[in-house]
Amino acid sequence: MKIVHVKEPGGPEKMELVDVPQPQPGPKQALVRLAAIGVNFIDVYFRMGRYKSDLPIVVGNEGAGTVEAIGPEVTEVAVGDRVAWAMHRGSYAEYTAVPSALLVKLPDGIDFQSAAAAMLQGTTAHYLTHSTYPLKQGDTCLVHAAAGGAGGLVVQMAKMRGARVFGTVSTEAKARVAREAGADETILYTQQDFEAEVKRLTGGRGVDVVYDSVAQTTFEKSLNSLRPRGMLALFGQSSGPVPPFDPNILNGKGSLFLTRPSLGHYLLTREELLWRAGDVLNWIASGKLKLRIERTYTLADAASAHRDLEGRGTTGKLLLIPQ
Repeated sequence: MKIVHVKEPGGPEKMELVDVPQPQPGPKQALVRLAAIGVNFIDVYFRMGRYKSDLPIVVGNEGAGTVEAIGPEVTEVAVGDRVAWAMHRGSYAEYTAVPSALLVKLPDGIDFQSAAAAMLQGTTAHYLTHSTYPLKQGDTCLVHAAAGGAGGLVVQMAKMRGARVFGTVSTEAKARVAREAGADETILYTQQDFEAEVKRLTGGRGVDVVYDSVAQTTFEKSLNSLRPRGMLALFGQSSGPVPPFDPNILNGKGSLFLTRPSLGHYLLTREELLWRAGDVLNWIASGKLKLRIERTYTLADAASAHRDLEGRGTTGKLLLIPQ
């Protein structure tokens, strides 16, 4: 079978398509034949070495497909089940062995591409809006990269919770996408100071929470956009990591809260996984939550997918489709 692996950290060119033996499922594992694979910034972080792992590694943290075989002690799925998962690396492949406790069965009406587009970013948007800062009717939030795959889902779920949503985008075309997702106001950060716009839109108060996946280039202004005792949820670092800073800054800016959450810590139990994934997949099946799949690539074109993702020219989910 074919996989995409990385032998040394670096740019997209460091990903290689190679042939390896098909794996066999071990205890509490299921062998999944991949039908669709999500492309995410966490894959970029592993490829670049920002997230450390022993090399070589198979890239990819999200996928959907069919269970081909199961190992001993598997109770969650059976051969033939249509499944999806997130937060287990190794999905840039034709087959992969996944811990069965991480697999979610797909409801009727959800195809493989939708499942692969929804699992990681959908459950991320769920924990951010339902748990990290549980939005309620009348809250205000700022969502960076509001036209992206994750940002668009955060916007939609924030609106489900009754919040007033401001979204930052780079172009008017992306602003239209963010407004279609439900953003009440869009801010073109290439033309406007988003901190000043947030303060204007909130009458000088600031928002209750900022959902920030950009990090380095937005961090300070994100803090400045918060009301006293507001929260900055820093859930990614597409522009690079935030440099070290003095925590007293949070005091001076209004006794602010700062958290750096990750999906794995919000999927600590199978019950939590089934809650979050179940909500997301059922909302998609019912039409309550809209996905935006922008482009698909072959495994051989994984480097192109990473270049497009990092180039920030996309307005939705990117997928790999094994041939």
